[in-house]
Amino acid sequence: MTLEDGKDVTIDAAGTYVITGTAKNSTLIINASADAEVHLVFDNVSITNTNKPTVYAVNAKNVYVTTTQNSTNNLKVTGEFTEDDGNDIDAVIFAKTNITLNGLGTLNIDSSANGVESNSDLKVTGGTYNVNTTKHGFKALNSIRVADGTFNINATKDGFHSENEDDLTTGYVYIAGGNFTINSEDDGIQGTSITEIDGGTFDINAVEGIEGTYVQINDGTIKIYATDDGINASEKATNYDVQLEINGGNLDITMAEGDTDALDANGTLTINGGYINITAQFAFDFDLIASLNGGTVIVNGTQVTSITNSMMEGGEGPSGQPGQGRFGGLLDNHTHSTLWKHRVDFLYEKEGHMTFPNSLSVL
Repeated sequence: MTLEDGKDVTIDAAGTYVITGTAKNSTLIINASADAEVHLVFDNVSITNTNKPTVYAVNAKNVYVTTTQNSTNNLKVTGEFTEDDGNDIDAVIFAKTNITLNGLGTLNIDSSANGVESNSDLKVTGGTYNVNTTKHGFKALNSIRVADGTFNINATKDGFHSENEDDLTTGYVYIAGGNFTINSEDDGIQGTSITEIDGGTFDINAVEGIEGTYVQINDGTIKIYATDDGINASEKATNYDVQLEINGGNLDITMAEGDTDALDANGTLTINGGYINITAQFAFDFDLIASLNGGTVIVNGTQVTSITNSMMEGGEGPSGQPGQGRFGGLLDNHTHSTLWKHRVDFLYEKEGHMTFPNSLSVL
């Protein structure tokens, strides 16, 4: 298909569609059956719209956007997005269904609102993405799952944001690999329920670097500069206890001056492994219990062997354990088990080119 100015293109059947050309005020509309698999292959595509998405996936089981090798594709929306039947469709690529981005080319996205958005699951398995937005870079209601890719994101809100206000048990962010440069005026990466990082290279400059109700870092090279919290676990979901857990990876966290925390848990803080280098006035802030069971933790050039609250009282708790901050001795009998009770299967996917391990466990 070759694009033309002022003409929308509607795809109403499953299949693979190769898209070429340059157009203004043109939208690729996918409105197929509920079981349709629709593949869009971008081969040096350029679309500039004023008030509507460049790709609008209304209905299909899965939609894939693939960039061809060495291609450069430019998608841009410059003005205020128009609603569709009273619903916001305020992203350069907007999907009411599942959408996967992949390929071997480059996709440049410039938006007056969000970059890529899904009302279901948003997945990325490869490709290069240069995203500039006045809201979120990548946004999804149910989950964002990334296996690979190169991301250069400048966002006024979050770089990656997964949240469903109607179902606070969803809103997962899972990253298994990729290269990420994120400059955000809010959060670099935020998941409502779980934010899990199993790999990748990250350079995040944000107000808060990584956030979720249950944040789990298992691997990756992560560099964060933040002006509020470096990594924050706070109560945003209803189905998980608030916990920040670091099991591996190489973390370098530098905090701005003032009332800032490198590792902030509004629940429990657990470090089981990894190398963590913190430069901050306040390294740790936790509300319940903190445990340093393994790994190497450096704070302002000095290795520490226990975790104590930087900002709260607390000192040592019972049996010489770190204190519990603002809750003091009220939680002396609280015990933290490192034995897994059950597995979460939502991270296991086999669709297209993706395979995720069911690696996250829940206490």
